[in-house]
Amino acid sequence: MAASRTRLLCLRSGMLILFVYFVYSKLDPVLGEEAMSCESLRLGQFLYSLMYLCNDPKIDEATQEPENCRDTTAWVECLPAPNISCRLSNGTEFRFSGKEVGFNKTISCRNVSGYSYKVAVALSLFLGWLGADRFYLGYPALGLLKFCTVGFCGIGTLIDFILIAMQIVGPADGSNYIVDYYGARLTRLSITNQTYRKPHLSL
Repeated sequence: MAASRTRLLCLRSGMLILFVYFVYSKLDPVLGEEAMSCESLRLGQFLYSLMYLCNDPKIDEATQEPENCRDTTAWVECLPAPNISCRLSNGTEFRFSGKEVGFNKTISCRNVSGYSYKVAVALSLFLGWLGADRFYLGYPALGLLKFCTVGFCGIGTLIDFILIAMQIVGPADGSNYIVDYYGARLTRLSITNQTYRKPHLSL
């Protein structure tokens, strides 16, 4: 009986020592180091409340893109969580209350030039046999050809409707359609020389 109590006491003492060591090893780097840069905080990182949230961008009603979109890049203001201390871009350390802007983060935006996705789909559906969709998107030769052949006897009209609805065919100037910012946008994934390719494992 005494041996089992001694074993239980040793086990509890060992668990307490491990717990204290674990807490100390996790808190020591946080308490002992300088404050990290605000830009190095991670979105939603939850390590001793180190996190930030970015405001939604202000959307331009005409283009449905962020108002400050320049060269497919825009920026949004990010607010570190309350009681976070981090270094600002000028090097000063600041403790945030959750209402101050800590840094700006860049987000991607699209180059648009006035071609509406809804208008293009409607023209393709109702007047595609006359080539109105191709005229609207800036392809006058294809529009004229569709007009003269009555939409390639209906086959070209159907194909164009599918291609425009799937956003495969876009404006001739290379810009993107104006699509609602929180609407049905398609993002094409592609593999380039800069894409990371995971090597195959040999068996």
